[in-house]
Amino acid sequence: MGDMSNSDFYAKNQRNEGNHAAAFGCSLMELRSLMELRGTEAVVKLQEDSGGVEGLCKRLKTSPTEGLAGAQTDLDKRKEIFGKNLIPPKKPKTFLQLVWEALQDVTLIILEIAALISLGLSFYHPPGETGGESCGAAAGGVEDEGEADAGWIEGAAILLSVVCVVLVTAFNDWSKEKQFRGLQSRIEQEQKFQVVRGSQVIQLPVADIVVGDIAQIKYGDLLPADGVLIQGNDLKIDESSLTGESDHVKKSADKDPMLLSGTHVMEGSGRMVVTAVGVNSQTGIIFTLLGAGVEEEEKKEKKGKMQDGNMESNQIKVKKQDGAAAMEMQPLKSAEGGEADEKERKKVSAPKKEKSVLQGKLTKLAVQIGKAGLLMSAITVIILVLYFAIDNFVMQKRPWMPECTPIYIQYFVKFFIIGVTVLVVAVPEGLPLAVTISLAYSVKKMMKDNNLVRHLDACETMGNATAICSDKTGTLTTNRMTAVQLYVGDVHYKEIPDPGVLPPKSLDLLVNSISINSAYTTKILPPDKEGGLPKQVGNKTECGLLGLVLDLKRDYQPIRNQIPEEKLYKVYTFNSVRKSMSTVIKLPDGSFRMYSKGASEIVLKKCSHIQNEVGEPRVFRPRDKDEMVKKVIEPMACDGLRTICVAYRDFSSNPEPNWDDENNILNDLTAICVVGIEDPVRPEVPDAIQKCQRAGITVRMVTGDNINTARAIAIKCGIIHPGEDFLCIDGKEFNRRIRNEKGEVEQERIDKVWPKLRVLARSSPTDKHTLVKGIIDSTMADQRQVVAVTGDGTNDGPALKKADVGFAMGIAGTDVAKEASDIILTDDNFSSIVKAVMWGRNVYDSISKFLQFQLTVNVVAVIVAFTGACITQDSPLKAVQMLWVNLIMDTFASLALATEPPTESLLKRKPYGRNKPLISSTMTKNILGHGVYQLIIIFTLLFVGEQIFDIDSGRNAPLHSPPSEHYTIIFNTFVMMQLFNEINARKIHGERNVFDGIFRNPIFCSIVFGTFAVQIVIVQFGGKPFSCQPLDLEKWMWCVFLGLGELVWGQVIATVPNSRLRFLRRAGQLTQKDELPEEDVNEENEEIDHAERELRRGQILWFRGLNRIQTQIEVVNTFKSGTSFQGAGALRRQSSTTSQTQDVTNVSSPSHVSLSNALSSPTSTTAATAPPTTGQC
Repeated sequence: MGDMSNSDFYAKNQRNEGNHAAAFGCSLMELRSLMELRGTEAVVKLQEDSGGVEGLCKRLKTSPTEGLAGAQTDLDKRKEIFGKNLIPPKKPKTFLQLVWEALQDVTLIILEIAALISLGLSFYHPPGETGGESCGAAAGGVEDEGEADAGWIEGAAILLSVVCVVLVTAFNDWSKEKQFRGLQSRIEQEQKFQVVRGSQVIQLPVADIVVGDIAQIKYGDLLPADGVLIQGNDLKIDESSLTGESDHVKKSADKDPMLLSGTHVMEGSGRMVVTAVGVNSQTGIIFTLLGAGVEEEEKKEKKGKMQDGNMESNQIKVKKQDGAAAMEMQPLKSAEGGEADEKERKKVSAPKKEKSVLQGKLTKLAVQIGKAGLLMSAITVIILVLYFAIDNFVMQKRPWMPECTPIYIQYFVKFFIIGVTVLVVAVPEGLPLAVTISLAYSVKKMMKDNNLVRHLDACETMGNATAICSDKTGTLTTNRMTAVQLYVGDVHYKEIPDPGVLPPKSLDLLVNSISINSAYTTKILPPDKEGGLPKQVGNKTECGLLGLVLDLKRDYQPIRNQIPEEKLYKVYTFNSVRKSMSTVIKLPDGSFRMYSKGASEIVLKKCSHIQNEVGEPRVFRPRDKDEMVKKVIEPMACDGLRTICVAYRDFSSNPEPNWDDENNILNDLTAICVVGIEDPVRPEVPDAIQKCQRAGITVRMVTGDNINTARAIAIKCGIIHPGEDFLCIDGKEFNRRIRNEKGEVEQERIDKVWPKLRVLARSSPTDKHTLVKGIIDSTMADQRQVVAVTGDGTNDGPALKKADVGFAMGIAGTDVAKEASDIILTDDNFSSIVKAVMWGRNVYDSISKFLQFQLTVNVVAVIVAFTGACITQDSPLKAVQMLWVNLIMDTFASLALATEPPTESLLKRKPYGRNKPLISSTMTKNILGHGVYQLIIIFTLLFVGEQIFDIDSGRNAPLHSPPSEHYTIIFNTFVMMQLFNEINARKIHGERNVFDGIFRNPIFCSIVFGTFAVQIVIVQFGGKPFSCQPLDLEKWMWCVFLGLGELVWGQVIATVPNSRLRFLRRAGQLTQKDELPEEDVNEENEEIDHAERELRRGQILWFRGLNRIQTQIEVVNTFKSGTSFQGAGALRRQSSTTSQTQDVTNVSSPSHVSLSNALSSPTSTTAATAPPTTGQC
């Protein structure tokens, strides 16, 4: 979003203001300066300039109650003057930039240099004709049939193939970036906001909001624009994203009415008039500054290294505002599009998560392979050079003649090219490509399965999930609440009664209480189509209660019209601490009445009276409460109902109560009724949960509901089966079990609870977070648990962030939850999570398939090039042929194998877990087995091929000699074997039928046939550039026949049992040590060099020493003063609890928590000395 575009934007606005200041009562600049004020300052300024909020609405030509009329001309005019509500995205990288980046690859650069040298030398002819003779064997056949003129072809062909590789890479990056932008804009469009237009409340996409709109804000919203509060109930805003202050800010129309874009509503509700949108809002202004910052950086560094600027701007972004809010507003704006971007975003918006399992394993594997390849290529070059030198200068005792130098150099360049080619083939550059294609393909397909993936690696982590902590409401159930039982006037009705049988007083109170004491945005609308269910809008529990009012043949709308929202005297909105909502109204006689509703156990505790059968209050004693719980609430809960108690209380107007003293106000209530609300289980959930359990994933339900309700639903879903050994506990009991006497959470205690825990009821957001953290940090099992969590509320944010994969609800979820999540479930359905698991496992398998294929080719090509070069001074596979093989096996194979669709069979195995090697023993067996077959065939062809086919030998050919049929057969057979082995590679668990489901993947079929066709063209018409001689049909049949042998050989290998092959080493295994990458200790620097690590160690030891001394001094002082000893133990526990509460370092091992604490402050270092729990420091 270049600096330019923004300044143009302002310039244009400045011009517009002249013309339009008259049209609206205030200009863009006035509004911008107004929004920079806070608190009383802002109230005073509003009063002076506009005469309060009402005046401001008049100047903006809008009505505080009815909103804008919504005429298109008016809206366009507003957009023209005050701007649109979107921040222009940063320009994507051009194709040429991506090409330039692809050219930065080291192996490609080496090849380019080698090719250029080779080209230069081929045009250089030594002076004098005699040189040729005296340089001996070296120059043999140089002048043959004018072949020297064709010397340039090899260099040119290498350059051409490099161009191919670069273009393919760049194209992949480009399409990847395009996909990401699509995904991002899809996320953008998903975000809608409630706005009043023409007195109707409508949901508008955030981009369509204009200055002057009246927006309704509620708990969990992310504000899409700046505005001034018109009316608010108990409104608290988290402004940490802009100010960095974590305390929630109370907002009210008379004290602090300024609401800023990108901040989160943590409590309450209200209405605001929008005063600034897009680049003029507070978030927009920051982005403009950031954009300018990045542009400056780019000017400084003209090279493609925009990353640094990006990081710096990200640092500013973190300082100025937490990325989470920013990101919702801004599509991909970091410097690297695509994946890097996602990573950058993760850096900004979430505490850094560990490398994903697959990334860790792949990085390790790539390094292992790279080292081996480098070694092999170096040895190849050295052997070739030595052999040549010894042969010419020692054995044949030739002197080095100056005129021969270019010819010798040409030979050395040829050797160098062979060496580089070995390296090129050894290094699997197709790996990142395969991973990207596989992930991008999965992400695209997962959209269809209602999974909107926000972070790429989440998709693959999901395949390793071992535990899912799911919400109940809306995920496992349909989230269509209906009241089915009622307790009123001392009678328990099992179904909703006729209104005639209820005491009239109670009925009136009940209807008024429900109608007034609920968000006015909650409504029940007529069904969309005939015979459908009525549409529930807003909070579903409240919809259930409003439904009860309609079932009792009453209507809530007239009551609301009589007492509109502005007349509500005081509202205590629902939050996770109160677990109830209360509204105070002023009665005609001046006294006050408060209506309350909430979880029945909680509200009944606060009741001192209850209405009897004629609607008169009678005393409600503690023993009556116990009886009520036993006789009414528990039976309702055991039927899987959620119980809500409705109550009221009257206050006199003289003296007026102190409304801020919540404890006294929300007490001494009179209960009216208890309602049992049913939320039926989604029909497809039990089956989905069964699939999870079969796949080795434990499903746990974490809900805010009553324990009996939760248990009843868990049984219906199949999370628990009667007679099994499991735990169903509520939040209170959970905390009692996991905390020590001091109230601190202890990992050992959690470890006793979580393995059997299946249902956690009445849980607070902190409980959810503690549970997730406890399971992830647990070291009980040999595998670290990989935990997925679903959440919809704002308070689920911490748990969603902490989990390995966070799922947010697309429909019921608040913006805050979506922001913290990795995947958004667009249909809020649990069975979509099972699809995510399937796709995740599929990604992992696809990459394993690709590796199995790739490594076979690598092993064979490297050995052939190496031994061939050493024995015959020339690689049987030429540089250009190698590059073609590289293209087949890297680019095309990654496309073919990475796009296999998932099958149900993926859910029949247990998760792989973190320490399982990427290449299993079965795969090693396949790689080595096929490698052996291919090597036998190729070496047979190389050394006795000329006799079998009765052709001239291609071995020991001089420089620039024409291509031989012999070597063409070797090349062709090699490619045929790869093609058929690609079919073998489709199965990695030793299955027999490799053709199973092959036609379900059209991409695979077309790539195999396409490669075959291109190979025919190369062999028949490739000629000199590809070092190929056309073959006749018989030789072609032999090549294909030898290739087909791969399929037969595959069956032979499948028969060999793995148990016989104990010696097979698995590669790419993450050991316990690697699993906790040391980078995680340090947030900023990705890599820590050894010196620094030593320094760290020194620091820790120093702190430990210091700490021992401190402790001893403390002991001495304690004995002197005789007070209780508060030494290391207390400190140690304290440091572990701070890490629990703040979750400072998001790392999965206690040793790291202690380390980072140790590094952050000398006082908490005791953690580092805590003996066994901390592991090795």
